[in-house]
Amino acid sequence: MPKSAALLSCVVPVYNEEAVIASFLKALNATLQTLGYAYEILVIDDGSTDNTPQVIEEIRKEIPLRYLRFSRNFGKEKALSAGLDFARGKAVILLDADFQHPLELLSQFIKEWEAGYDMVYAVRTDRRGESFIKRCCAKTFYQLTSKMNRIHIPPNAGDFRLLDQKIVRAIQQLPERNRFMKGLYSWVGFKQKAVEFEVQPRAHGTSQWHFYSLLDLAITGITSFTAFPLRMIALGGIGVASFAIIYAAWIIVSTLLFGIKTPGWATIVTTITFFGGLQLFALGVVGEYIGRVFDEVKGRPHYIIDEALSFDDTQA
Repeated sequence: MPKSAALLSCVVPVYNEEAVIASFLKALNATLQTLGYAYEILVIDDGSTDNTPQVIEEIRKEIPLRYLRFSRNFGKEKALSAGLDFARGKAVILLDADFQHPLELLSQFIKEWEAGYDMVYAVRTDRRGESFIKRCCAKTFYQLTSKMNRIHIPPNAGDFRLLDQKIVRAIQQLPERNRFMKGLYSWVGFKQKAVEFEVQPRAHGTSQWHFYSLLDLAITGITSFTAFPLRMIALGGIGVASFAIIYAAWIIVSTLLFGIKTPGWATIVTTITFFGGLQLFALGVVGEYIGRVFDEVKGRPHYIIDEALSFDDTQA
């Protein structure tokens, strides 16, 4: 397809980025002008509570933007989904507004896309800027998902990527509310290519992702793509039942051979406590799946739009 006939869409989810959003959008616009494609910049405001909307309103006087503002904070996964729903380009580029995703990598994304790849995703070369606990948790998560899931989720690959229009259409067909976008990118398949990059320092502030939000995302990633935890509970139950049968046989044999012995109080309490904790853990895992089924059957929308600017078909 000739460059003049193709449109690129850049989707930028933002949340409380008043300090950097103006400079980032200017830099992004300047970079896109060098690529030789027609383009659009789609900003998704995930219910910011600072002056981000006002800053975007001012920058719209200098840069043509398409702008969506949610009625509240729905989360980055929903913001990305909205970006894919409203993007019009033959290719869609997803990137953050904190300058951690190097803009010079966009030309390489385009080059790989022109070479025939349907998805080009960035993989960070190291995680040195993160705490030891966060690095260990991330490593453990990717190891678990690679063993439990039927699909391969590339380690250290985030949302910074280019998606061909066919992948966007495929993701739009997926109806689930509890979305783990990194898993959905891999689930749809198609021809994919990894590009390595070094994460740049944040231009301002700190990450909005804290331990609980990352834990919730990890649980969503596991429960959205595999029933392995439920199977482990079933296998654990079979194992415990088998052990109980063996132990009961040993008690019978021991009683017949050596007589009845007074059981130890500590052993009984320890056993009851252990199996009580095991049952509560099993109920928790089952409850996690039931809770996600509950969310799905309600059929609520992924997000609610409070304001939409520069849209032909959606006006606030």
